[in-house]
Amino acid sequence: MSDSASGAASAEGVSVSGGKSGKKAEQKKANFFARVALFVRQVVAELKKVVVPTRPELINYVVVVIVFVLVAMAFVLVLDFLIGKGVFALFG
Repeated sequence: MSDSASGAASAEGVSVSGGKSGKKAEQKKANFFARVALFVRQVVAELKKVVVPTRPELINYVVVVIVFVLVAMAFVLVLDFLIGKGVFALFG
């Protein structure tokens, strides 16, 4: 893990060893292909951390989302109905 940390630090222009070389590292950017390779390595590392939910968890999440959307729709429906009635009463 220290390899990726030192690679990320050097790609960001931060001196890993410290000292006066930090200014030179800030002035000189890494090569385009080195930056792309670093990006791809970081993406792969993050994707390895992804946890796929089990089937019961997924079903639970879907039910929660559907219930929340239905509640939000009901709230907007009631609000729209009340505003419509109020506008109709006000302007006839």
